[in-house]
Amino acid sequence: MNGVYIHIPFCNSKCPYCDFYSYRCKEDEQKRYIDALIDEIKTLRRVGEYAPKNFNADTLYLGGGTPSVLKGEDLLRIIETAKEKFNIKDDAEITVECNPNSDIESLIPYFKKSGVNRVSLGMQSAVDSERRTLGRQADRQRIKNIIELLKKNGIHNISLDIMLGIPSQTEDSLKQTLDFAINCKVKHLSAYILKIEDGTFFDTHRERYDFPDENAVCDLYNLCSHTLEKAGFSHYEISNFAIPSYESRHNTKYWELENYLGIGAAAHSYIDGKRFYFESDTESFINGDKVIFDGLGGDCEEYIMLKLRLKKGLNIKDLVSLYGENSAERIIKKAPLFKEQGLVNFDSDNLSLTKKGFLLSNSIIAEFI
Repeated sequence: MNGVYIHIPFCNSKCPYCDFYSYRCKEDEQKRYIDALIDEIKTLRRVGEYAPKNFNADTLYLGGGTPSVLKGEDLLRIIETAKEKFNIKDDAEITVECNPNSDIESLIPYFKKSGVNRVSLGMQSAVDSERRTLGRQADRQRIKNIIELLKKNGIHNISLDIMLGIPSQTEDSLKQTLDFAINCKVKHLSAYILKIEDGTFFDTHRERYDFPDENAVCDLYNLCSHTLEKAGFSHYEISNFAIPSYESRHNTKYWELENYLGIGAAAHSYIDGKRFYFESDTESFINGDKVIFDGLGGDCEEYIMLKLRLKKGLNIKDLVSLYGENSAERIIKKAPLFKEQGLVNFDSDNLSLTKKGFLLSNSIIAEFI
């Protein structure tokens, strides 16, 4: 089945680490953008060149930016339009990314009406001093209150984003964040290693901050994995942990090379081996500019790279069936050496990265492809 992603590029403020297409906008621009989203969802005027008119989906994901900066009635319009257009059923996974500092209380009734059943909260850290460094305004108590509010209103599938490698972060402070998440009984965590992207505030002012070195970040990653697995989470993807059966159905489509359709400025799509995207420009999207073809996807190298992000790894027989006998030659030749080093699990049927291998995934995968 397919997935649909809708990009909301608006935020109340720009975080110092963020290089996503997002910014603070005026109310009139927001209204025009939402109208353009609704029109594109209804008509598939631009994406229809690549997506079939009967494109059905079982996941819907509103990301950004910060979708929770929208008014409840606007979120409702977008979600209900998408559900009708893409035949999204009641048992689908419908996710909205939220900033804990947003007025989520006012959005709850609209979440209920629209069938939102999963919320991803941008926590980053449960340590207030670290959150302030990251430009996050809500404090620990506010996050806890929002989690309790969501559960009280029937949304139990809650994911928290956390960040590793925050300035001045220690194993003790990370443990506070992990214990907070565990005690709140959330179902999913995404743990991202902070990367200093060109042009961000952290990049242009990095001398102001005490960033942990590479070895310290590796220790933080290992602590995160060990602590969460001990608490019952499965480390099912390099950066993602879930209570069993609460893995992100939508994001898994990316790693499994299943079809997904992205609508909105900066949104990317993958449909039947073709990749295309909307320019990272709100006015361009509002004005009806065409999507940009981004070439063919789903080749052997991409398949290997994406499968090895998952704990279950790469099935060798599936690889050969899809791409031919030669596709596995390099893996069969090189995997035993990586296995001796404790970086992969490997037998005649399957190849997967170990936890140690996850930390070196880019280098290892490059050797296989």
